[in-house]
Amino acid sequence: MFEFFANIFGYLLELLYNLVNNYGLAIILFTILIKIILLPLSIKQQKSLKKSTEMQEKMKVIQFKYKNNPEKLNQEIMNLYKSEKISPFSGCLTAIIQLLLLLSIFYLVRSPLTFMEKMPSEDINKYVSQLQEEGKEVSSVYPEIDLIREYNWLKEKNPDDANIDKLNLQMNFLGLDLSKIPQQNMTDYTVYIIPALYILSSFISIRMTTSMQQKQQQKNSKKTKLIDGQTGKELSEEVKEEENEIDAVMQTNKMMSWMMPIMSISIAFIAPLGLALYWLMNNVLIIIERLVLNKFLKTEEE
Repeated sequence: MFEFFANIFGYLLELLYNLVNNYGLAIILFTILIKIILLPLSIKQQKSLKKSTEMQEKMKVIQFKYKNNPEKLNQEIMNLYKSEKISPFSGCLTAIIQLLLLLSIFYLVRSPLTFMEKMPSEDINKYVSQLQEEGKEVSSVYPEIDLIREYNWLKEKNPDDANIDKLNLQMNFLGLDLSKIPQQNMTDYTVYIIPALYILSSFISIRMTTSMQQKQQQKNSKKTKLIDGQTGKELSEEVKEEENEIDAVMQTNKMMSWMMPIMSISIAFIAPLGLALYWLMNNVLIIIERLVLNKFLKTEEE
């Protein structure tokens, strides 16, 4: 399935590459176009996130009111989702799409000759065999990246081959070689620039999201008081105890969200820099998108 989408994305990336004749610029334009295509989903997700934050205070009321009746509690929670017109599984679709994009674009960046240049596997295997016969090292994971890097040598070896020029992809972007893999070039400091910027942009994005959620929660907490349904009295000690438990869960989620960039960067270190460039550009667009959508939704609410 991932190869299917990687093949589709390959047509788009090849079109952009032919327009700008630079792999890095093509990836940036590719990222922008994908973000534009997914903009309606992003708007829906931002609205759902805002509504979900607003619902948390209402959820607390229901949890206290029916804390001794799990069946009624679940029923009231589902009724709340229906009344607010939010699906409890709305985040699943976004997560699936993100995973689909992540793996499909990983396939695309790992094998640009297959998915972007549409080079037959017979030709790829032939060029790999030529390199191996010459004693040159060829990666078992990224053989096509090695072929691109050895274009000049293979051109001399196959001067009359019509497909050989497909290996001549312009991988240099602002002085950085996007075909390089950090794990294989540990002594080259330039391979750390894009991954480092990716980590920085991830932290900014997460911090921004956390700050927006905290502000919304503070706003909602001022509007909602937790009232016991039987006595009509405002809950105090029980509220504090429950809020402490909720805060503990939120802190755990916050720590997990901060760990995600670190986990992602481990992949970036074993993949060509083109993948890290896509992630970096995607993060930059996410930051801009959240700022714009948050201001738009705030204006719409007012």
